[in-house]
Amino acid sequence: MRKYIVAIMASAMSLALAAGMDQKAKLLTTVDTAFSGKAEITCDDPAGWRFDAKASTDAGRDVVTVRLTSPVEAPPPRFGVFFRVPGDGVQNVWTSSINQEQLQIHPQLWWGWVTKYRSALAFDMPVAVAFNSVGVSPAAIACSEAFNYLEFGLYIDDRTCEIVGRCEFFVQPVAAMREYEVSILFDRRRGDWADTVRACSDWIVAKNGFIPAAVPETARDPLYSTWYAYLQDVHADELEAEARLAASVGMKTMILDDGWQKEESRSFYSKTGDWMPVKSRFPDMKAHVAAVHRAGLKYMLWLSVPYMGNEAKNYPRFKKMLLKDGDCGVLDPRFPEVREYLISTYERAVGEWGFDGLKLDFIDSFSLPSKDPALKDNYAGRDYRSLPAAVDRLMKDVLARLKKINPDVLIEFRQRYMGPAIRQYGNMIRASDCPADPCTNRRKICNLRLTSGSTAVHSDMLVWSREETPEGAALPILNVLFSTIQYSMILSKANPAHLDVIRHWLDFSQRHRSALLKGRFRPHHPESGYTWVEAEDAKERIVAAYADDVCVRTGAPDREVYLINATGRAGMTVDFAAKPAAIEAFDVMGRPAGARSADAGLNRLAVPASGYAKVTW
Repeated sequence: MRKYIVAIMASAMSLALAAGMDQKAKLLTTVDTAFSGKAEITCDDPAGWRFDAKASTDAGRDVVTVRLTSPVEAPPPRFGVFFRVPGDGVQNVWTSSINQEQLQIHPQLWWGWVTKYRSALAFDMPVAVAFNSVGVSPAAIACSEAFNYLEFGLYIDDRTCEIVGRCEFFVQPVAAMREYEVSILFDRRRGDWADTVRACSDWIVAKNGFIPAAVPETARDPLYSTWYAYLQDVHADELEAEARLAASVGMKTMILDDGWQKEESRSFYSKTGDWMPVKSRFPDMKAHVAAVHRAGLKYMLWLSVPYMGNEAKNYPRFKKMLLKDGDCGVLDPRFPEVREYLISTYERAVGEWGFDGLKLDFIDSFSLPSKDPALKDNYAGRDYRSLPAAVDRLMKDVLARLKKINPDVLIEFRQRYMGPAIRQYGNMIRASDCPADPCTNRRKICNLRLTSGSTAVHSDMLVWSREETPEGAALPILNVLFSTIQYSMILSKANPAHLDVIRHWLDFSQRHRSALLKGRFRPHHPESGYTWVEAEDAKERIVAAYADDVCVRTGAPDREVYLINATGRAGMTVDFAAKPAAIEAFDVMGRPAGARSADAGLNRLAVPASGYAKVTW
């Protein structure tokens, strides 16, 4: 038995080492920090590269900056930066990952790292924040690397229960270079966990000098998307009728998703890349866009940025300009011809057809295979060697060129291509797909709100069963009330009572959009899926409860408070900061449900299911 156990452990260790998970790399140097002890810089093989490291402070946080230089242009070596601090007061770790187990404290076992968090230009955020059940953050780590692939995180040492902060660079190959500089932030101020997430995100933006794209008010208008409603089976005449219905219930924008460019429904992308409307579906795209505008909606168009299928008419032209070939090839934006083709395609959609914006999808597919295809011809025809740099150039040029046509052009991306650089290229970021899952939608929105600054955060498109009660139909809406709401149901087939629910809550969300979408946002208890959430502006505070056994707080009696009951049943437990002057209750449709009273302190308040109460002092 002992031999068997030893064999298993040896096998696990060899697999970990083969996967590059061994933390026991060669120590190059250490740097003394003001608050976090010694930071270790490790590298197995510097290969002629010189390492210089220094520590500084930024508003009470440690910053370690590492600079690499080489006398000749060469691939940089893999290296790491590590911190080790006491783990007292740490019970969870927050990251922007959409993995449902993202808050688990993953161990650093004796053979290496069990789980890795990753980030890149179009993949998550290089931020990890440790916190506890009262919302205090004893440790947080952030990295200025916003383009290249990075492995990072906060881990628990299973022997000492210390927290290990980790960033490892150049785990994947990158183009040759002569110099590289990166900074790692380590925050031990024990501040509020949500404020710490925001501060780390803001630090990355400032460190890189990023200027987020301007956000027009229309980026926060409620939307109708064709995706879940129709998938790829979209037709102009039916959508024009739906546009009129969408406008009648309060929606302001429509997104034409996948399928407009394809003959066959439900087929994959072997013919993708020409980006011309299929005549049988959209005989006159410009006239169709005009019809949707007449219905009272702005109109956006979905496009898949990187794909060039091997059955597309343009495939022969770009066959030698691909990162990946096959049924669904991936274009290489390091070729200027590729970038110009994509940009001109988007200019046609906005300038010629009249779309008000674009939903740009799959930019995370711009990735190198195991061997860069540019190496065999020494980067011939490419004006960039770095793929992330070329993607950055492409996306900046897309926005600049489209803004010349429409200064308020709308550009949407979705989780998880949501890193700090992405905010430079667009003004809308949507929660990733989670159809008919309101709780997951809420969690994703809360994560995005904390890392997206002023960029408009959108829900994943809402769908629910036609057989739902009005109260049940309202729950998906209430779970995403602190975002710009997207819907995706065929409205002409919807339950009439559900349309009334949509009308009421769209009206509510627009009347309170300043607090809900632009005010100070505060989600509570991420370790439990954000059981209650609040947001406020100078005039009002909106507080929503998402679990029947949660107690929400009204906050100071300095402005009107709206208590949203998204618990699934009647009644809310509320901690009132003072005795209210008046409480008015409303049902799921917004109809008055009578006056209520409460004292200062804990109260069980009779708020209708999927309704709300207005509190004045």
